[in-house]
Amino acid sequence: MPEPASPIVRRRRLAAELRRLRERADLTGDFVAERMGWSASKVSRIENAHTSPRPAEIQKLLALYGIERPYADELMALAQEAKRKGWWKAYSDALPGPHTRFIGLEAEAAATSIWCPEVVSGLLQTEDYAREVIRTANESAPPGEIERRVEARMVRQQLLHRDPPFALTAVIDESVLMRRIGNEQIMSRQIGRLLELSEYPHLSLRILPLDGVHPVVAGGFILLQFGAVHEVSYHDVAYIEHVTDSVYVEAERDTFVYLTGFRRLYDAALDLEDSQKRMTRAQHDWELRHHPVRPSAG
Repeated sequence: MPEPASPIVRRRRLAAELRRLRERADLTGDFVAERMGWSASKVSRIENAHTSPRPAEIQKLLALYGIERPYADELMALAQEAKRKGWWKAYSDALPGPHTRFIGLEAEAAATSIWCPEVVSGLLQTEDYAREVIRTANESAPPGEIERRVEARMVRQQLLHRDPPFALTAVIDESVLMRRIGNEQIMSRQIGRLLELSEYPHLSLRILPLDGVHPVVAGGFILLQFGAVHEVSYHDVAYIEHVTDSVYVEAERDTFVYLTGFRRLYDAALDLEDSQKRMTRAQHDWELRHHPVRPSAG
């Protein structure tokens, strides 16, 4: 399965921690640049994860900030892990840059909350459903590229079987169960997949009913939450995908808005048993369309 340690997040963790340690030492970026023989812009690039410092440079920074072992060793280990390549690099020929960055963040998240108002989210899609979604969103892409993207999405789903478990909570608008993606058979199998996943103890899938309260009027979003690695924490990240680009929201005040919005959606959604009943009913409806019951003769 994919390596759970994401170099993208490791690099971001290290950058944020180096900035925090500098500020704790009450040192300015200009002062650090002068002591290190760098430009002030290099300090800024390192602290914003735009460039990766060499191990010897990290050691000098930690010495300047008064950081000793064993914490210095933890940060050096973090730096080594930040240099690895994620599994998604093998699909860089087919995946757009913004999406690979999202996969890198998702790979290290401890938990994710997903609001699905239009289609089933990628981590929960069957291969056929994913192919239809990807093809529709990328009409100009050649078939080979479509298949590479589908393959990457299936590899990405191995997160659901990770140890320690990847906690996923999804609220799915009931309209998603009714919206045709592909044909009736694809829809039936996709809903069957959702029913299967709803039984996983570390996954929570809930249906927001059309005849119930709709507490948040917003497009789909994904909220990623991270645990500490090498004693270094990382903030929540909200991800919103648009037709032509993607937006990352990282300020604490803003991600908290997404968190509270998701909680309202979850509270308004059906419980597990009733969610499974709605999914079962929707699957049955698609199966009837695929194999309609013919009236008996006579």
